[in-house]
Amino acid sequence: MVRPTKEEKIPNLSEAIKETAWQQIADRGAAALSLRAIARRLKITAPAIYNYFPRRDDLVTALIVDAYNSLGESQLAAIQSLPAAELEACFTALGLAYRDWAINYPQRYQLIFGTPIPNYKAPEEITLPAATEALVPLIRTIQAFSDAKRLRLDRVAPLTDDLEKMLSAWQKNAGGMDLEVLYAALVAWSRVHGLVSMEIGNHIPAYITDPGEVFRREIKNLIIQYLKEEE
Repeated sequence: MVRPTKEEKIPNLSEAIKETAWQQIADRGAAALSLRAIARRLKITAPAIYNYFPRRDDLVTALIVDAYNSLGESQLAAIQSLPAAELEACFTALGLAYRDWAINYPQRYQLIFGTPIPNYKAPEEITLPAATEALVPLIRTIQAFSDAKRLRLDRVAPLTDDLEKMLSAWQKNAGGMDLEVLYAALVAWSRVHGLVSMEIGNHIPAYITDPGEVFRREIKNLIIQYLKEEE
C-alpha cells in the first residue's frame, strides 16, 4: 500500500500555506516571509509549496488579493442590513467597519497599506481589481448621495485639467461613477485611512486613550463637510 504524503493529509494545502504565511508575517513581518520556513512549519517538502506558489512573490500577491477581498467583504457586510435610503447610516457604518477590520486584521492591513516589501512589486493586473472592488461600497454610497442631490460641491475647489484626466481614467473602470463622486470617495478614504494608520502604527498621542472617539468624530465631520442633509 502506498503511504499517503503529508500534502495529501492536509485538506486544503493552498489555504494552509497562506494561513501559515499570515502567522509568519505576524511573528516576523512580511519582509521575512519564507517559503522554506512555511514548509518546515507544515512539515512538508519545499517542492510541495512550489506547486502552488513557485516564488515567494507569488504567495505575497495571493495574500494581498485575499486581504483586499477580506476588506471588501467587511465593507459589504457593514451595510448589508441597512436600508439603502439611510445614506448617513451607510456612510458611517462603512467608516467604522474599515477601522474594525484594520484592528482585527493588522497583518492584512499592513501588508496592503504598510511599508513596502523590499524587491517586491505587486502585479497590478492581479491586485488592482481586488483593490478597486474593496472601495466599491464607499463609492456607491457617495454616488447615492450625488444622485439624491446631496453631495456638497459648493465648498470644494474646481477640478484641474490634470486631475480631471486622472479621475476620468478611473471612471472607465468604476462603472461610470461621477468624477466628483470618485474624488469624494478618495478624500473620505484617505482621512479615515490616515487615522487608522496612526492607530495601527501606535502613532496616536498618548493623551488620546480612546482613538475611536477621534475616528467617530471625523466620520461626522466628513458627513457635515461633504454630504448635505436631506431636504
